[in-house]
Amino acid sequence: MKLAKVTVPWSEGLHLRQAVRLVKAARSFHSSIKLKCGGRIADLRSIISVLALCATVGMTLEVEVAGDDEQDAAQTVEQIFLC
Repeated sequence: MKLAKVTVPWSEGLHLRQAVRLVKAARSFHSSIKLKCGGRIADLRSIISVLALCATVGMTLEVEVAGDDEQDAAQTVEQIFLC
């Protein structure tokens, strides 16, 4: 299992456009990818789940990746949050 922390960099927070990027990226991997924000957990393959986090700019999210390609999946998710 790979764990990482990312910070929401977008002034609009984790909005639809960025959520779509994350979901598309997550669906290209076999690993299970989850985002944790406060007490909420989102499956990164579900757009509704990601948007329900209501993550705003500056919030820290935990990324939890488990599976065969977890290293690549975690790196891809981290890169999206760096843009």
